[in-house]
Amino acid sequence: MENPFPQQLQVIKKFFDTATACLDETDADFAPTPEMFTVAVQVAHVAQTVDWFMEGGFGEGWKMDFGEADQELRKSVTSLAEARAWLDRAFESAVQVIGSKTMKELREPFPADSPIMADLPRMAIVDGINEHTAHHRGALSVYARLRGKVPAVPYS
Repeated sequence: MENPFPQQLQVIKKFFDTATACLDETDADFAPTPEMFTVAVQVAHVAQTVDWFMEGGFGEGWKMDFGEADQELRKSVTSLAEARAWLDRAFESAVQVIGSKTMKELREPFPADSPIMADLPRMAIVDGINEHTAHHRGALSVYARLRGKVPAVPYS
């Protein structure tokens, strides 16, 4: 069986890009309330999480300090263009990493004591990326509507 996951990751990215295309740099610092992520931080958070999944599944392991990751984004991300560029790099890297794995490697389970996805096959990372990206795609669609914009249907 050929590895279908690089193509699945590309579809996930396409859906995200299509749904959020109506947002531009004038929206970068918008957040519905002060404690919420801005548009730019939310896009960067998606990129950061794709990187996190890949590192957890195929790199050094899971970094579980979510507060530190959150603070890093809130302090450093202000540009939607930069956040989108990071997202592009994160997905390109994920496609490369996943694409370099055999189906046997992707079926290998995480250890039972793994803090994330214990006992699941490593290919479950793609489902995690899909769910997380879809969550933020939806949130950003709400942000767009609050800005008076109409997000495109992601599947068109």
